[in-house]
Amino acid sequence: MSSSNFASFAPYAPPPDEPAPSSQPIVRPWFPSQSGDAGTSYQSGGIPTFNASMSGGGPSHAEEAEGQINQWETRYGMRVDMLAAVAYLLGPISALLVLIIETQNDYVRFHAYQSALFSTPLVIIRMIASLLQFAPWLRTFFTLILLASFLYMAFRAYYGAAHDGLSRYYLPYLGPLADQWLADE
Repeated sequence: MSSSNFASFAPYAPPPDEPAPSSQPIVRPWFPSQSGDAGTSYQSGGIPTFNASMSGGGPSHAEEAEGQINQWETRYGMRVDMLAAVAYLLGPISALLVLIIETQNDYVRFHAYQSALFSTPLVIIRMIASLLQFAPWLRTFFTLILLASFLYMAFRAYYGAAHDGLSRYYLPYLGPLADQWLADE
């Protein structure tokens, strides 16, 4: 057999369009307080680690050492503004689900606590109104008020994250209580 029947193997050479490695960290404007630890991710050739990824699961070793956690990160890499708004959409059900799912971001957890404190009494009052057989138009009116308040609070949570830089909208009495519960965690 001659050597022409076999493929020749050349040593590995990077593709021509691959950029040369630089010493400057990758800038990601959607993570404003990034610590410059971008070279250790699995996608960039680092060793894979579990529950310590850049998109969630817990803080990285550099962030633990510095004592700072990125305020725009969520546990599963979801958008902060959308997750905070979802906490209000289905009342106490969505608030509970967000509290179970999101364990890292304080902005999202604050809105989930405030949603639970705001929507649970309203839903209970609406259920009592249904059981007592009030006038049907009054129940419909109360349901519309309930839905409008949920949509308004979802808009305020979304707008606070998307446009105001994670500013929290506090409801009277309930907002400070939700903030206190968040601080007690």
